[in-house]
Amino acid sequence: MIDQENQKIPLWRDERFWRIALQVIAIVIFVAVVAIMISNLNRNLVQQGTKFGFSFLGNEAGFSISESLIPYKAKDPYNQVLLAGLINSLRVMILGIFFTTIVGILAGITSFSENWLLRNLNRVYVEVVRNTPLLLQLFFWYFAVFFTLPKPEEKLELPGPIFMSKRGISIPWPENTQNVWLWLIVLVLGAIAVIFIWQWRNKLMTEKATSGQPQLIAVISIGIIELLIIIFALGWQPPIATETGATEGGLNLTLELSALLVGLVFYTGAFIAEIVRSGIQAVPKGQWEAAKSLGLKSSLVMRLVIFPQALRVMIPPLNSQYMNLAKNSSLAIAIGYPDLYSVANTTYNQTGRPVEVFILIMAVYLLINLIISLSMNSLNKSVQLKER
Repeated sequence: MIDQENQKIPLWRDERFWRIALQVIAIVIFVAVVAIMISNLNRNLVQQGTKFGFSFLGNEAGFSISESLIPYKAKDPYNQVLLAGLINSLRVMILGIFFTTIVGILAGITSFSENWLLRNLNRVYVEVVRNTPLLLQLFFWYFAVFFTLPKPEEKLELPGPIFMSKRGISIPWPENTQNVWLWLIVLVLGAIAVIFIWQWRNKLMTEKATSGQPQLIAVISIGIIELLIIIFALGWQPPIATETGATEGGLNLTLELSALLVGLVFYTGAFIAEIVRSGIQAVPKGQWEAAKSLGLKSSLVMRLVIFPQALRVMIPPLNSQYMNLAKNSSLAIAIGYPDLYSVANTTYNQTGRPVEVFILIMAVYLLINLIISLSMNSLNKSVQLKER
C-alpha cells in the first residue's frame, strides 16, 4: 500500500510552489515594465539631444525667490535654490504639524463639551472645513483674509506688539546670537529630561504603587525653569515700526506663508478633530463611569483616564494626516509661496529637465513621509499595552 504522506504532490497542485511562482512572475513583470520605461526615456532623450543626468544642478539658476531662510541670490546654482525651497517646505511642515495637532486635539475634545454653543460651533467648523476643497480654502485665507490687510502706513497694531499689513505679520522673536542657541539646547535637553522622568514616574506608580510625588515635583521644577528661560533668556526682540511703514526687528511672516500655514492647520485640524473624537468614543463607557465614581472632575477624567487610552486608537490615523499635510504643502504654488515644488517647477521649465527634477521631488517627499511614518510608528509602539 502506497503511503499517502510520502506521495509527491504535482507542482501544478502544490500551493507553496504557486505562492513563490506568482511572486517571481510579478517581479519579472515589474522589472520588464521599468526596463521598457527606461528604454523609452533614453530614446526620447537621445532624440532631443540630451542625456539623463543631474549636472545641470550646478548651473546658474538665474531667478530669485520671494523668501529664503538661507542666503540665496539669482546667480547661485539650481541646487542652492532647490535647497532654499526645501527648507521653506520643511518650515511649513514642521510648524503645520505642531499647530494642527493643537487645533485638532482641542476641536476633538470640544466635541464632548457640555456647553451647547461651543459644541455646535465646533461641529460647524469640522463639517464646513472637511467638505470644502483645500485649494479653495487657501484662496480664501490669502485673498479674503490676509490680502485685505491695510497698507503698511495704516498697519494694524496688536498687543505684543504685533503689526499686520500687506507687507506681512511682524511678531516678537528671539535675537540670533550664540547665547540664544545655547539656551535653546538647554530647553531641548530639559524637555527630554521631563519625558524620561515622567515615564519613570508612571513605571514606579504602576509597578511599585508609589505616589510619584518626587518625580512630579522634579517635572514641575524643570517646567518652571524652562518657562523662565523662555521669558527672560532668549532676548526677545519686538518689531519696531518705522516712518516708512515698515518694521524692524522681530520676525516678519509674509502673507503667503501665513495664508498657507493657517489654511493647512485648520484644514488638517478638522480631520484630526474627528480622529480624536472617534478615539475618545472608542474608550469603553465603563472607564468614564469608573473615573467619575472616584469623584474626578470632567477635565481630570479626560486628561488622566480617557485621553491616554484613546491615544492607542488615534496615533495610526494621525500618521496619515501628518503625511497628508506634508504633501498638501505643495499647493503653496497656488498662492506664490516658494516651497520645494514651486521652485522645482521653475527649475524644470528653465532647464528642460522635467524627469530629473521630478525624480528629485518624489525622492524628497518620499523621504519626508517615511521619516514621519517611522516617528509615528515608534510613538505608537510606546503607547501600546505590553503583555507581561
